[in-house]
Amino acid sequence: MTSPQSIESEVSSPEMSESQTPAVVPRQYLLPFALTTTCFALWGFANDFTNPLVKVYENVFIITTSQASWLQFAFYTGYFCMALPASLFIRRFSYKAAIMVGFGFYALGALLAVPAASTATFGLFLLGSYVLTYGLAFLETACNPYILAMGPRETATQRLNLAQAFNPVGSLIGMSVATLVLAPQLQTGEFREKLGDRDPAVTQYLIVDPSAAAPSTQLADGSTVAVYSELPDFRSEVGTLDAAVPDALKGFRANDPDGFAAMQRSDLDAVKMPYIVIAVIVTLFLVTYAMTKMPKFSKERGDVAFGETVRNIFGQARFREGVAAQGFYVGGQIMCWTFIVHYGMEQVGLSLAEAQSYNIVAMVIFLCSRWVCTALLRFFSPGRMLTGFACGAFVFTVGAIYLPGKTGLISLVLVSGCMSLMFPTIYGIALNSLTEEESKLGSAFLIMAIVGGAVLTKAQGGLIDAYSVRTSFWLPAACFVLIALYGIRTFTKFESETGTIS
Repeated sequence: MTSPQSIESEVSSPEMSESQTPAVVPRQYLLPFALTTTCFALWGFANDFTNPLVKVYENVFIITTSQASWLQFAFYTGYFCMALPASLFIRRFSYKAAIMVGFGFYALGALLAVPAASTATFGLFLLGSYVLTYGLAFLETACNPYILAMGPRETATQRLNLAQAFNPVGSLIGMSVATLVLAPQLQTGEFREKLGDRDPAVTQYLIVDPSAAAPSTQLADGSTVAVYSELPDFRSEVGTLDAAVPDALKGFRANDPDGFAAMQRSDLDAVKMPYIVIAVIVTLFLVTYAMTKMPKFSKERGDVAFGETVRNIFGQARFREGVAAQGFYVGGQIMCWTFIVHYGMEQVGLSLAEAQSYNIVAMVIFLCSRWVCTALLRFFSPGRMLTGFACGAFVFTVGAIYLPGKTGLISLVLVSGCMSLMFPTIYGIALNSLTEEESKLGSAFLIMAIVGGAVLTKAQGGLIDAYSVRTSFWLPAACFVLIALYGIRTFTKFESETGTIS
């Protein structure tokens, strides 16, 4: 593997007296920093518009939570598959070129929602999500180390936290579009509300037979549904509404296939429109980035073998443990933000829009907390803060498991305040001792660790089907314990070896 090309233009940091505090973002990097930071918002939109779609597809395609969780599996597996090729691309070309390729994949993946909706094919939606995250892998693999390079090493973690603070802005937009634009248009959501009100136009599709000997029966189209001895009081009996929705939808499909197909087509058309809009926006960013001169940081050096670089970075405990911690963090985050919708709908009896509104509150807390954490990192070591916030996340997750109703939901919301620090801080700790060249490859492995969101979210979906939403949250709770252990290792070992990471 050849090393990156020689620098075309290199910007040197201004000299500074020992008494001065290093700038978080030096003046000469303000424009490149601002433009690159917009990428953080763009991938935030994709992440958090996708999360509630698990529940949407669950109803639209009448599949289980575990099956619908293939969406998150496809989404986060794309990171794993493309992060390393993205890193090699950066080593051969530049951060700017990688970011432009990322925009291209992002737009292509988003546009695959058009044929997916037209053919009502869940597999095409999965493919679109997978391709879209090729783009996100390029963006994240390039943007994170690019931001770290835009200034003194002493303020690198603060700088990344500052840039990452704009990620929740995109997340909030994605959540708001899902809540305020998508959810009100969903006919399956209206169907669910009518069922909750025991509207005869909908309850007619449930099989109610007090004398039935079997707990389930088969419909004319071959699907299996439950047989009810009496119609439940959906508004007062927790969990009964969401348990009955698939049965009623299957009954609707078997008795009125044309009506069901029209409802499905309407909902999928509503899903595809935000994807079309974001594809246009991303294309505009691609053109803007192509026309803007961006700095390069690679210095002339001899060839650095790929295998040698991998051995060097994984030979450092702080890095290899950071990769593991990042995988557990992303898994914990995506599990909490994906299944907060299921928690609100199944445990509290909320509608999709109402449950998603709690996700928005969680993201506002996440955003505010990230700004606070960026400031606190000037006074406290990243390792100690990571430990404290991971312990807080564990406590709030356990609260979601044991506290009743809305109290448990609020506890789950508060987990986001603790998670805000984690991704950029783990990232900064793991890369702190690496050279710039090593950081390009190290960044790829940290982005590959995002596959934790694929594997663990799919696992939690299976736990929800097998046990319950509440029980399933022991999985993210365990993730936060492991992150706390990495924080302890950081301030007891890594920071004492090289000095506190700012």
